[in-house]
Amino acid sequence: MTTFIQNTDIPNYSTPFYYYNLNLLEKTLKTAQQEAKKHNFHIHYALKANNNPEILSMIQSFGIGADCVSGNEITTAIAHDFPANKIFFAGVGKTDKEIQTAIKNNIFCFNVESLQELEVLNNWAQEFQTNIRVALRINPNIDAKTHKFISTGKAENKFGIPDEKIDQAIEIIENSSSINLIGLHFHIGSQILDLEIYKILCETANYWNNYFLQKNHKLKILNLGGGLGIDYQNPEKNSIPDFKAFFQVFAQHLKTLPQQEVHFELGRSLVGQCGNLITKVLYIKEGLQKNFAIIDAGMTDLIRPALYQAQHKIKILTPKKTTDKINYEIVGPICESADSFSQSTHLPKLKRGDYLMINSVGAYGEVMASQYNMRDKIKAFTSFSKH
Repeated sequence: MTTFIQNTDIPNYSTPFYYYNLNLLEKTLKTAQQEAKKHNFHIHYALKANNNPEILSMIQSFGIGADCVSGNEITTAIAHDFPANKIFFAGVGKTDKEIQTAIKNNIFCFNVESLQELEVLNNWAQEFQTNIRVALRINPNIDAKTHKFISTGKAENKFGIPDEKIDQAIEIIENSSSINLIGLHFHIGSQILDLEIYKILCETANYWNNYFLQKNHKLKILNLGGGLGIDYQNPEKNSIPDFKAFFQVFAQHLKTLPQQEVHFELGRSLVGQCGNLITKVLYIKEGLQKNFAIIDAGMTDLIRPALYQAQHKIKILTPKKTTDKINYEIVGPICESADSFSQSTHLPKLKRGDYLMINSVGAYGEVMASQYNMRDKIKAFTSFSKH
């Protein structure tokens, strides 16, 4: 179960706040690593999911690498002892300053997303009189069947190099004195629950792996990205994703060359279920057609419902004598109509001062928080409690 906070603990903190179950995080990391090692797969953690210092420290302790999408994420990863030789740097818009940061730290690999980026990287490598390692991110034009804002592998998306530009990319690399092509990179989206989609990704990766071999480029790594989803509807029943089934798909369908490494970039699946947002009911407002429960957490603290129409399970922490339930729209205090966490949630009759818990917010929760409306910056706390 992911419920790990005692009602008696809550008054010690000012709501709203994030509360992380490090015990669950530890179990999740252990499971993921065990299943990956069965196939000699390598895991990198996507810092964009959550950069809480205690969470980063625990992830690093498992020997997991880092997937970064900004210069500050690279700096943060290194500050938390992620080895530079386990850091990938992805992103469609790497700035000159970020590229310099990556080169100075001698990171493992740049995931390159455009032809012009190859040229810029080569110029900066020459400036620093060094060679850099790159993996070409190929846009496989695969529909991940997820929300359009977190789909990254279709032709209409901004990510990756399209098929018709691959030969040009190879030509640029072969004419560049300071770029060493070591691999291919794919990432098709996030919150993917249909594992059949990954079979299609394997077929695409197999094709391009063989294509580059025919072009006399035997690649060291295949980076298949991440995107494995979590169960937002039943977080207590399915608190740890099925990493066994996930990795088994690639073990069965990916055709690697001798000595070729397979890498993954996991974020949500590692940290999503370990985080909960604790909030307090400010007011109960009876509307003409619905009842509103106005809470002190807002879209500034958790933007996913407003941005992605994400559905998080919400439960009451305050003990109630009755089991009768009322239907509420759970809304925040921000001056935006989009500031709603749930259009319809059945809970025991609420009153001012009741505590609620919004589940499964360990990924893209705290890290995306803002101070819009000049709100206080939300705090976070951790626990190893097992209850």
